[in-house]
Amino acid sequence: MDNLLSGIQMLLSVEVMAALFIGSIGGVIIGAIPGVGAAVAIAILLPATFSLEPLVGLTILLGIYGSSMYGGSLPAILINTPGTAVNALTTYDGYPMTQRGEGRRALALAYSASFFGGIFAILCLIILSPLLALIAPHFGSREIFLAALLGIILVVLAHRGQVFAAGMLASFGIFINTIGLEPVKYTKRFTFDQTWLASGVNLIVVVLGLFALSQAFLLLVDKDKSPKPQPVSGSLFSGMKELFGHKRVVTVSSSIGVMMGMIPGVGEFTAQFLSYTYARKSSKQPEIFGKGSPEGLISSEASNNAVPGAAMIPLLALGIPGEALTAMMLSVFYVHNVIPGPQLFQNKMDFVMALYMAMLILNIIVLIFLVFSTNLLTKIIQIPTRFLGVIIMVLGFVGVYSLRNSITDCAMAAGFGVFGVILKRLNLPIVPIILGMVLGGIMEVKLRSAMARVKTPLDFVDRPIAAIFAIIIVLVIVMHIRTLIIEHKNRLSEKETDHDIHDTQQR
Repeated sequence: MDNLLSGIQMLLSVEVMAALFIGSIGGVIIGAIPGVGAAVAIAILLPATFSLEPLVGLTILLGIYGSSMYGGSLPAILINTPGTAVNALTTYDGYPMTQRGEGRRALALAYSASFFGGIFAILCLIILSPLLALIAPHFGSREIFLAALLGIILVVLAHRGQVFAAGMLASFGIFINTIGLEPVKYTKRFTFDQTWLASGVNLIVVVLGLFALSQAFLLLVDKDKSPKPQPVSGSLFSGMKELFGHKRVVTVSSSIGVMMGMIPGVGEFTAQFLSYTYARKSSKQPEIFGKGSPEGLISSEASNNAVPGAAMIPLLALGIPGEALTAMMLSVFYVHNVIPGPQLFQNKMDFVMALYMAMLILNIIVLIFLVFSTNLLTKIIQIPTRFLGVIIMVLGFVGVYSLRNSITDCAMAAGFGVFGVILKRLNLPIVPIILGMVLGGIMEVKLRSAMARVKTPLDFVDRPIAAIFAIIIVLVIVMHIRTLIIEHKNRLSEKETDHDIHDTQQR
């Protein structure tokens, strides 16, 4: 109870409440503008949050992270262009509803499902807090190392069809993190006698380059666009009433979002796919999915908005980010010497409670803002994309320069920006690089600490939690190999069938 009251007191400060409004409303606006997205906005704002109090900085970032998907549904439904990448599935049923003249209904359902998914995930997080506080002290260096290793493996395997590329990019991220002075004996690694590499490659420089500057370059070189959605008339409060008619779909979809958010490297896309598949298979009208199904729209929005709250579980309990946005937030913790992990629940439970309440309030703020300002947001969608590109590029370079007042950092960020453009053009994932940098650093520190007490390989897994993580790692790899073998056999059988049919036709 004392922690709850202390958390409320921290939350009610003027700075935190201002951060709540700025982050939540700003996130909706950013999400509603196609081509920007939460990752770009958080990357640009990240250097500025280092000078703020930890709760204030994290509240702004959490506000953008949690509310951008709300805003991203607006262009997805009205103009068939997802505001953020994770709203892509929303276009399947949202835009067909708009074409039928049901744009208001589609938006009302999307906002209501998003609100339910967000609140559901945060309530699950609050309920799990005592369990996390109980288990967290049993995590030592070995357990955290194995958890980080599992996170990297899951990140790589989550990119179906691109596993090799994702593995190489994650390894590249781990390599980047090793450049500079190593953390124990301070010997130089991979600096090649270049003084500007001695301090290493800053994570924020890489983040700003790969996310913000690469997106700016793409917007500048692509054809200028300025979509013109039709205004929405009528009340948007009807969506919550209709949502009660789909209680099973919204609850199961939110639960899938929570489960996928808790697993590092899985995230919104897998949650959406699984929940959408479940909704279609369990629906009485599966034939209308992709043609304007309310259940399809609800499952997509509820699941992706449940992920941010659940993604905070591995971040807060173990200090392990599940994807790029929580990896960026981790740097805010470290800058202020608030180390997430086992000690956080023991020593700063009031801080954790304040974060939980901030996440609850931001969902309420976002829903109220969207209900009354949807038509205003349709004007923001019409901003020309090249103008956006210029703004993002300027803010990106300002953010990089403000870190250490270094032109070298700006040049490195530009280089990573070009590299990000190449990856996006080749449709290769960027997230494994960032998680490789973050989790690679955690793994190195924890491995060094653990090896002092390890004599044989079996000593590394002689504790229950470490053994469980080791077993999960082996099972995940074995199951993936098994899936690849099955897929290969299926492809061979399909080729043989096609060959037999071809031979029969020739005869």
